[in-house]
Amino acid sequence: MRYPDAEKLDLVEDLHGHRVADPHRWLEDAGDPRTQAWTAAEDALTAEVLGALPLRADFAARLERLVHAGAVGVPVHRGGRAFSTRRDPGQEHAVLRVREPDGTVRVLVDPMQVDPEGTTTLDAWSPSWEGDRLAYQLSTGGDEESRLYVLDVATGKQIDGPVDRCRYSPVAWLPGGEELFYVRRLAPGQVPAGEEQFHRRVWRHRIGADPDDDVLVHGEGLDPTNYYGVRVSADGRWLAVSASAGTAPRDDVWLADLAGDGGLREFQVGVDAQTAAWVARDGRLWLLSDRGTPRWRLAVADPADPATWPVEVWTDVVPQSGDGVLSDVALVDGADGSLQVLAVHSVDATDRLSVWAGDGSGRLAEVTALGAGSVSGVSAPPEGGTTAWVGYTDHATPPSVLRWDAAEPTALAEDERAPVAGEVPEMTVVETHATSADGTPVHLFVLSAPSSPTHGSPGTPRPTVLYGYGGFNVALTPGYSAQALAWVAAGGVWAVANLRGGSEHGEEWHRAGMRERKQNVFDDFAAAGEHLVAEGWTTHRQLAVMGGSNGGLLVGATLTQRPDLAAGVVCSAPLLDMVRYERFGLGRTWNDEYGTAEDPVELGWLLGYSPYHAVREGTAYPATLFTTFESDTRVDPLHARKLAAALQAATSAEAPVLLRRETSVGHGARAVSRTVGLAADQLAFLAAATGLSGWGAPPS
Repeated sequence: MRYPDAEKLDLVEDLHGHRVADPHRWLEDAGDPRTQAWTAAEDALTAEVLGALPLRADFAARLERLVHAGAVGVPVHRGGRAFSTRRDPGQEHAVLRVREPDGTVRVLVDPMQVDPEGTTTLDAWSPSWEGDRLAYQLSTGGDEESRLYVLDVATGKQIDGPVDRCRYSPVAWLPGGEELFYVRRLAPGQVPAGEEQFHRRVWRHRIGADPDDDVLVHGEGLDPTNYYGVRVSADGRWLAVSASAGTAPRDDVWLADLAGDGGLREFQVGVDAQTAAWVARDGRLWLLSDRGTPRWRLAVADPADPATWPVEVWTDVVPQSGDGVLSDVALVDGADGSLQVLAVHSVDATDRLSVWAGDGSGRLAEVTALGAGSVSGVSAPPEGGTTAWVGYTDHATPPSVLRWDAAEPTALAEDERAPVAGEVPEMTVVETHATSADGTPVHLFVLSAPSSPTHGSPGTPRPTVLYGYGGFNVALTPGYSAQALAWVAAGGVWAVANLRGGSEHGEEWHRAGMRERKQNVFDDFAAAGEHLVAEGWTTHRQLAVMGGSNGGLLVGATLTQRPDLAAGVVCSAPLLDMVRYERFGLGRTWNDEYGTAEDPVELGWLLGYSPYHAVREGTAYPATLFTTFESDTRVDPLHARKLAAALQAATSAEAPVLLRRETSVGHGARAVSRTVGLAADQLAFLAAATGLSGWGAPPS
């Protein structure tokens, strides 16, 4: 294949004693005429190759039906109203609705009404305690800038906003709906050049007032990369503020008595742990924490008595589990009127529900009706009640809502099921374990069609996609995936690996895959691939690997460390130049996860696996498709440009190395139609690389 010419600079720097080459640095500058010409040539090449893929149209047609499955969000109850999101088949984006006490439902925010082009996304929303006002945040073109608005729920009229620079801002309402706490970055002219994405502060805002007159609450003089959380008790007395430096797995927590002097007092500062703190309707300070308990626990203290604040005197309500990771809770009323806790635990990446006594006396019931899937959240009215709502999904079920009631604590009822546009293919899910290089077991979900000759078990090798992430405390639990379903329906196998770096087994599992231990993640992934081959699910020439964002780094490291492992690679929105990643996008907020190139020792970690620096001339690299998004403000597309150019120049194989890019879309949410186009290209590319021939019997 004739690739576009890419100049190789003779650029070698001495970094802390390391000789580091960077021949394609000019591709970092998207405005450089050389970059623009090279990118245009890559666009033409990629369009030609992807357009000729034999299964592209078939995958697009199948994905069109599967992606258009609906999705229903967990309701939030305020003042007798229930707020939730729903996307029906045919809709590009979910809409935000309110259900009135009489059962009528109205749409409050529809991104397609705001922007018929489909480039506007609803990022976050929060109703007031009384349910009469709604704060919501919109972004356009994938920039994830989250402009904040407030509307009157009864009329649907906008009464405040837009307030800019609210990316990743929580909202905490004060009773009465006239004021709220939120997080906003300082204006660009108030921060050093290049730091415009940092320097957040917590503010107190009066609805309708000029945001420039907001009251500064917290953040001055603290780490400029801090992300902040804010929560206010329903009675308006207690304010809890948290801060974490970037994505570091630790946070500081302060409490303020707004009925007293209103000053923030340190609750947890300088501690290597995470704690979510809030004051609930019983007046106690509730603490969801991994402090000394890496699989998390739920405890209580007295917000008015600092003597109860030291961790040694917290009172456990849901203690740390021996095998499950506590991830979410909701406070409910039992049938006898007692305060209880509905708790979510994950065991081997599958969620379970249980009920606990609010006084700490122990577990009351297991909710046995829950399927082998994932709980996206649990919700109950803040004023109390015997009913809770549970968000649920599994490999064949789009995000839906179940209902729990204290009268039957082990049961669940269907509350609102997400509609499906077409038929969801049947599949068999097998759970298995690979063994990593250091002997650590690595859990996998393996999905295949039950009608195959092997009936969902290894035997006849088939084209297989291995998907992973392995970072930032993110767990890959069962969930509805149109890509996975389309691949399985076409006769392939889809496998998901639960790698170190995620949260599947708690904070220790996360830390075993970060910083100097990052290589464990790549070893786990390679072991998962070898396991699929050894067990007869696939062969190396039929295996593909896929990942995005941090998962893009995962497959980038895999293809450079183990070019023999797989025949095809999809590397989406990836981090790949780990020497310079902190200089672009939000990279600086991730140095606690990866390490920083400013430190000589940590630079050594990064160079040990940085995919861009691991390319070797004359190596037979697998077929690789990089997919990037030009409005991505988290991971700059420069990473994929640089590695694509390096691989194209170095590979000795005939397998293609392509760069697919999109404009007016970013790292996160997107319109459904754009999801179909991207997924069809990715699957058709991997089908060609692995020999997947299409629907029907799997290839021999």
